[in-house]
Amino acid sequence: MIQRVMSEAVESNVGVEPCRLVVVDFAGTMIVDDGRVADAFESALGAHGVSITPEQLARVRGLRKLDAIHSIFAGVPDGLRRADEAYKNFRSYLLAACHRSAPRPIEGAEGAVRILRAHHIRVTLTTGFDRHVTDVLLQALQWREGLFDAVVCGDEVRRGRPAPDLIEAAMAVTGILNRRAVATVGDTESDLLAGSTAGVRWNIGVLSGAHDRARLESVPHTHLVPSVADVPALFSVHAER
Repeated sequence: MIQRVMSEAVESNVGVEPCRLVVVDFAGTMIVDDGRVADAFESALGAHGVSITPEQLARVRGLRKLDAIHSIFAGVPDGLRRADEAYKNFRSYLLAACHRSAPRPIEGAEGAVRILRAHHIRVTLTTGFDRHVTDVLLQALQWREGLFDAVVCGDEVRRGRPAPDLIEAAMAVTGILNRRAVATVGDTESDLLAGSTAGVRWNIGVLSGAHDRARLESVPHTHLVPSVADVPALFSVHAER
C-alpha cells in the first residue's frame, strides 16, 4: 500500500502553509541511543570475521540496517550471502538486548508528540529497522498503538536513507502531500540528507543521538536543537496549561 501511493507524494513547493506533518526518526531521536544498536551491529559483523572502525560505524548510522551491513560487505568474497546472514544475527542480538531491558525514551519525546498532535499536526515515526524489530521496540515502550499517526519501517520502502522514500511514504500514508507543510526530525547525517532530498520546509537535526553538532552542521538543515522535546516550540505550540 505504501509503495503504491508513494509516487503520489510529489507536490510542488509553491505556497506556504503551517506545519501539518512532523516525520520523526526512532533510535537517537525518540529513544535513547544507549549503544545497543551499535553493539548488535558490531557483534553481528564480528560473528562473520569482520571488524569495523568507529568512523566506519559513524558513517552508516541512520542508514537502513540491511543497507548498512551490505555496504560493509561490499567487495568481500561471497559478500551478499554473508551480509544477509549478518543481518539476521544483528536482528537476533538487538531483539535479545531489548528483551533483557526495555529501550528508554528521550526525555520529553512522548510529550512532544502529544503536544504536536493536540495542535492538529500529524506525527509519523520512520525508522531503518524492519517492521518486526520496530513492533518489538514499540511494544516495550508501550507506544505500539495510539501515539503516532503512522509508523513506516525500512523494509516497507524501496530505498533507505539518505533517499527520501521513508519521508515520502509518511506523507503519502497521512495524506499530507505539500512538502512545504512537512518537517523532518533526526539525529544523523542521513536523516538530514533525506530531509534535504525530500525538499521539506523544516529539516531539523537533534543532538540527542548518534552524530554531534559538528557532523550535523556539515549537511543541509534548517534547525539544530537539543532534542525532539524542543520541536513543538519551533512551531509555537505548547502543552495546555
